[in-house]
Amino acid sequence: MNARLLESLSLASTDPEVARAIALEEERQQRNLELIASENYVSPAVREAAASVMTNKYAEGYPGRRYYGGCEYVDIVETLAVARLKALFGVEYANVQPHSGAQANMTVYFAALRPGDTIMGTALDHGGHLTHGSKVSFSGQLYNVVTYGVSRRSEQFDYDEIRAIAKAHKPKMIVTGWSAYSRIPDWQAFADIAHEVGALLLADIAHVAGLIAAGLHPSPVGHADYITTTTHKTLRGPRGGAIMCDAERGKGIAKMLFPGIQGGPLMHIIAAKAVAFGEALQPAFREYAAQVVANARALARTLEQRGLRIVTGGTDNHLMLVDVSVRGLTGKAVEAYLDSIGITVNKNTIPFDPQPPAVASGIRVGTPAVTTRGLREPEMEEIAAIMSAAMDDVASGTQREALRARVYELTSRFGVP
Repeated sequence: MNARLLESLSLASTDPEVARAIALEEERQQRNLELIASENYVSPAVREAAASVMTNKYAEGYPGRRYYGGCEYVDIVETLAVARLKALFGVEYANVQPHSGAQANMTVYFAALRPGDTIMGTALDHGGHLTHGSKVSFSGQLYNVVTYGVSRRSEQFDYDEIRAIAKAHKPKMIVTGWSAYSRIPDWQAFADIAHEVGALLLADIAHVAGLIAAGLHPSPVGHADYITTTTHKTLRGPRGGAIMCDAERGKGIAKMLFPGIQGGPLMHIIAAKAVAFGEALQPAFREYAAQVVANARALARTLEQRGLRIVTGGTDNHLMLVDVSVRGLTGKAVEAYLDSIGITVNKNTIPFDPQPPAVASGIRVGTPAVTTRGLREPEMEEIAAIMSAAMDDVASGTQREALRARVYELTSRFGVP
């Protein structure tokens, strides 16, 4: 088949099975309300970059120091991505090559620690992430892990308790950053604790990176030794990772990421990261991030008014944990019912949860994606009303069609980028 003929064929012609799956996913994204806190919609420009010819290019190494020829143009996009990320967060060094947040964390561990060293991270069932020491992750298998959690009374971090755990175990690294914590952390307190016990501090800001970039959430820059992030979620870029630190530590990161952990970087995704970082530098992005927070607060407040319990009593960022056990329900059951009416959430354990993770007593809810679609506080109140009515209908299912129609009324008015 010659190149010109190949170019003239659409995906539907060359691979109808894949084309159909993509079309169905596009339809699902348009039809459903996406309330998973770690998901978002990228702009058409980001999608265009991600689908570009940059995917064809191998570029092992770094700009100006590649192991392949023909890298002059991919060097341009990686240099732009690095410069824009450094500008967004005010850091000396940034690496945009990690394929994911998990690989960003792995790179930091491998650069700064040795297998068997002690790391201290948030317990998974208290809002931590798999790569912060879970036994099912490389982090829990290669390192000695101690965990900290939240106070049973406040469901927030008790820094005196965290300090006591750190003094007792003397970790080489303390890991901060969470996937299900709705309050503002005290980065300085974590830094002070780390310094007291001679530990390094890693801040994984994957969930709140966009809010930090917009100046709406405190930054760990100046407190943490290493900062990792994903580039999607609130940052609204393609799925990927990044690492930030000072210039000296950056030397170890660069060497460990390549050739230590990864081979050729995904240059089409790095191009998309550059576009997303450029978008995040614009004034409109701050307006978007501010609306994300306002929407989360409105949604949490309205859910609470309808008798549901919000873990910690509210939210300061883009997400919340909703305790559905107050309705006699499990997170698993609520997730399944909401999905059937077009609302996508994930079941999630709450602190001190009596239920196993596969069942859970809560759901995690976030507002980045619906905010990108243009929904604001009035729509958050309607979503809360639909969610509350849905929980009342889990047992009988008699209102399913009516509730699905209410969801569709919202999604039909607010398009996906």
